[in-house]
Amino acid sequence: MSEAITIFTGGLVVLPDRDPAVCDIVTRGGKIIALGAYDAGKAPVERVDLSGLVVFPGLIDPHLHLGHGKDISYPRVPEDAAQETAAAVVGGVTCFIPYLMSTEPFDAVFDQVRAVTEAGSRIDFGYHFVVSTEAQLAGVPDYATRYGVPSFKIFMNNRGGEGKRLGLPDIDDGFLFRLCEAAAASNGVVCPHPETIEIAWVLRGREKARDPDGKGGLKTWNASRPDFVEADAVQRAAYIARVTGSRIHIVHTSSAAALEAGLMQRGAGAAITIETCPHYLTHDENWGSGNVGKINPPLRSRKDCDALWQGIADGHVDIIGTDHIHRDVSSKAGSVWDASPGCPGLETMLPVMLTEGHHKRGISLKRIGALTATNAANAMGLAHAKGAIAVGRDADFAVVDLNVEWTLDASYLRSSAGYTLYDGVAFKGRAVHTILRGNFIMRDRQLIDAAVGQGRYMPRRFG
Repeated sequence: MSEAITIFTGGLVVLPDRDPAVCDIVTRGGKIIALGAYDAGKAPVERVDLSGLVVFPGLIDPHLHLGHGKDISYPRVPEDAAQETAAAVVGGVTCFIPYLMSTEPFDAVFDQVRAVTEAGSRIDFGYHFVVSTEAQLAGVPDYATRYGVPSFKIFMNNRGGEGKRLGLPDIDDGFLFRLCEAAAASNGVVCPHPETIEIAWVLRGREKARDPDGKGGLKTWNASRPDFVEADAVQRAAYIARVTGSRIHIVHTSSAAALEAGLMQRGAGAAITIETCPHYLTHDENWGSGNVGKINPPLRSRKDCDALWQGIADGHVDIIGTDHIHRDVSSKAGSVWDASPGCPGLETMLPVMLTEGHHKRGISLKRIGALTATNAANAMGLAHAKGAIAVGRDADFAVVDLNVEWTLDASYLRSSAGYTLYDGVAFKGRAVHTILRGNFIMRDRQLIDAAVGQGRYMPRRFG
């Protein structure tokens, strides 16, 4: 008997190469085999009516941290992946790429991490490797070819013991240079965390002397690591990548200054993609919930939020990632100097982009599909399988009620973080169904329990 065909009908489909259109999406074996009219012959056919809904490519989050409890290095048990991927599914995310942190060579830990993640994951996934030791640096060619991991993070701020909080050793610009060389030779991409920490130390000392108890909250935190600390590191890392011939992906761009620095290097010929996060678009240093909003880089000014939205409208910002951190809110205890940085975001990336981006600012549905899926697939070596509703790609969809109005409360949350920067916020638009490789993993806003363990590891490649 011929393999069964599923045809998703009636939805307004967000397509990569033309404006959204109502058309059939024909799938078989988890792949898209046709768009529009299709003669299935004698093959069994199931039709799924999506009339009145918008069908986006399944979202891809290229920036998050998946760990165990308050440790964000990597998952230890399948339940870690099951819970955080539940948060992803609620937000229409069908593939993500967490950062794996270890001081061991990754060939010593990756097989176990992959197995644990696959055992619990509801969605497909890759991994970035955080490179911080000589043994890891030497392994870059093998990581790219053997494991399908062509993306390498480096914390430029890990100097003078700054990385101890994450259990990572110090590096320097010479190490960054050699990592860019290795990535270029391996057809990879470098993802630096951009902060010039030596300047931040000076400013942090001044701010602690002025505000030792951190009473200034998020404004004090921003003043201790201001925009030019980020921008200086962006231009330096991008320049080094350019002269070595490496691709570079600028993560969590938080300021107009950092965006400008990245665009300057792009204009000079750097192969650069620029990412920002929803919280940098919606929140600023005046937000009233204090330490809950402590993030690295810090929340900036409202002018920075506006500049990033303009960068989205102009096509200068390429990708939206969440920088999701699943530590619970107890990690925010103490003053702003003591609280742990980071916030969750998997559940809220799509509602923010629909509400603040599409409805309030007129960002097109096609552009939102590119920002949340297509461009990440291209930038991270997933375009052979993910990121677009196109023949030959995986049948991954975020199916959205574009006009439903709702207010976020705790019942929406699935992450172990248990909190959100958007508590009580009114949204317009949300995912109704999430579909992975042709199968519902959320239907009518209800998670499908059988999806646990259905996620697959995705080896990535360029070209």
